[in-house]
Amino acid sequence: MAYGSFENLEVWKRGCRLSVRIYEILKESKDYGLKDQMTRASVSIASNIAEGAERDSKAEFIRFLHIAKGSAAELRTQAYIACKIGILAEEIQKEITEELKAISSMLHALIKSLKNDPLPRK
Repeated sequence: MAYGSFENLEVWKRGCRLSVRIYEILKESKDYGLKDQMTRASVSIASNIAEGAERDSKAEFIRFLHIAKGSAAELRTQAYIACKIGILAEEIQKEITEELKAISSMLHALIKSLKNDPLPRK
């Protein structure tokens, strides 16, 4: 699977956009603990995609994609909690959750594609 650079991956681009959105949404939040957890999890998604892509090993790339997928699940959980305690409006939580589900699906497809690629990644 050739893609040139992680910056060309749509899943990385969406992860970055989501992270910026999380920062914008939580800019005024005074719940510093949850805010920190959510921003860290959001940054972790795109960061792990990039780090894995730069490892020059298909196995390592797949490992980091799994970590990114885990961070997406972590952020989904935090968004549910933030909504329940009044930090996020329900429509914002649903927007974030849907985007995270899409990103997770894209990560799953990329992992599957890499596992099924008979050629070693260069």
